[in-house]
Amino acid sequence: MNARKIAILGVLTGVALILGYVERLIPVFSAMPGIKLGLSNTVLLYALYMMSWKEAMTLMVLKVVLSGLLFAGLSGALYGFSGGLLSLMVMILIQRSDGFSIVGVSIVGAVFHNIGQIGMAMLVVQTKGLLLYLPVLIISGAITGTLTGMIAQNVLKGLRTCHP
Repeated sequence: MNARKIAILGVLTGVALILGYVERLIPVFSAMPGIKLGLSNTVLLYALYMMSWKEAMTLMVLKVVLSGLLFAGLSGALYGFSGGLLSLMVMILIQRSDGFSIVGVSIVGAVFHNIGQIGMAMLVVQTKGLLLYLPVLIISGAITGTLTGMIAQNVLKGLRTCHP
């Protein structure tokens, strides 16, 4: 990886961390644990569409590790990594299939992020009862994935206009 790409990944990591922090200040879904807007996912979608899958994976790992150190602690990083890894792997596969728009990729990514986190929580807590919460997380993932996908779509459109 050359110096330019490292610098871009550094900037994208910073933007993702800022968005993640800002998101923590917005009490949109405070009554329901585990539900967030996923604003930093817009940065990950940008990397997935404008860079390589390896760079998108690097960004996800950096975001999870640094966010865990700064905001969420070890357990938050563990859940973030399990959701992020599953989500990104699925997004890479469906993005390559050309059958999904960026909004569709975002929706599927958000849903699989929640599935990955529930799976990790079931391993940590040792109870299958958490599956009862999965329908709520799937619906919220579809809604928030739509919003973040639309944001990412507009950002990409704007950036492609500026830098064709």
